Amino acid sequence: MAYELYYWSGIQGRGEFVRLALEEAGADYIDIARKPDSQGGGDTALMALLERDDIPHPPFAIPVLKDGDILIGQTAVILLYLGDRHQLAPRDEVKRLWTHQIQLTIADLVAEAHDTHHPLSAALYYEEQKPEALRRAEYFRKDRIPRFLGWFEEILARNPEGDRHLVGKAISYADLSLFQTVEGLLYAFPRSTKRTLKHVPRVAALHHAVAQGPRIRAYLESDRRVAFNEQGIFRHYPELDG
Repeated sequence: MAYELYYWSGIQGRGEFVRLALEEAGADYIDIARKPDSQGGGDTALMALLERDDIPHPPFAIPVLKDGDILIGQTAVILLYLGDRHQLAPRDEVKRLWTHQIQLTIADLVAEAHDTHHPLSAALYYEEQKPEALRRAEYFRKDRIPRFLGWFEEILARNPEGDRHLVGKAISYADLSLFQTVEGLLYAFPRSTKRTLKHVPRVAALHHAVAQGPRIRAYLESDRRVAFNEQGIFRHYPELDG
């Protein structure tokens, strides 16, 4: 039975971290929002899922992964689930939890990137909070991007099984998620991120290597990959890049 992924149709967002794992695993999945409304798809299907009152463990928000009767919310938990089933995480319990910890730190970085353009509230337009966004983005560019990417660089350097992966000697969902995060930062803050990447060569190499993997490369070149745009988490406003 194919997985069902519930996420908005027109943006990469947090759902893209799940898509990359599914693509790397070669898993059969249905991107529900990209199906026609007449076939039970579209964004209305996502809202219908969240509004159901017969789910014992209702998700707070999407992305949501459906595997038979199992519904899983929260990107990091979905990836923990997929990692166990598709060899995208180590089997050793300590390394498995370490991979999850890295993923949660990536989630922190992604949230901070989002808050550069919506520092006051997601309910307000960017233009309604632009002065605050300019201040938040300056701090994010100068301090937070180097600090986060520097931490990932250190993890790669300390991996006893080689600096090609964050954990162990095989690709994990954490590697895929770091790739996506760097992609997003390069879109939103190209000047600042390129400068930082010069100081974290292992992160830059991992980003390049993931993009060259046969399944990920095929996905990136396909129409299944939604382009970055100014509706998602990573948005390019030139004034925020300094």
